[in-house]
Amino acid sequence: MLVVADTTPINYLILIGQVEILPSLFERVVIPQAVATELQHPRAPAAVRAWIETPPSWCAIRQSQREPDAMLMQLGAGEREAILLAHELPADTFLTDDLEGREEAIRRGLAVMGTLGILDRAALRELIDLPAVIARLQTTSFYAPPEIIAAMLVRDADRKAPGGP
Repeated sequence: MLVVADTTPINYLILIGQVEILPSLFERVVIPQAVATELQHPRAPAAVRAWIETPPSWCAIRQSQREPDAMLMQLGAGEREAILLAHELPADTFLTDDLEGREEAIRRGLAVMGTLGILDRAALRELIDLPAVIARLQTTSFYAPPEIIAAMLVRDADRKAPGGP
């Protein structure tokens, strides 16, 4: 499975020490150059800047050969290039937490998954301890409605319960 990632999922997975789950969940991870640039921004956390200085072999940096249309111009450079690249490759899934980017990607027929979806998939495959990882995520600037996180934790507990799904 090939995925194209926007900045936020990579950023938060690095911050919570879980970026290495990506190659376990997806065969190939590609980011556009604009996302690599955003991860190198001086205001990005030091751990994020250090990670992108020498990205792992499972993370390819590619440049889209397409020009953005008017609808994409409302998005940030990372979202814009990632959506173009996801179409061009074509990717199985676009990883983003950006609401406008998510909506535009869905409008263009792309499957979309955010940081919480990545963590949920990793928990389903028993790669992570979801409550502990969510607790770490909540120490960052990441925001999700509390009811979404609560529902994820309940599903996870139900899966682990004897006789659970």
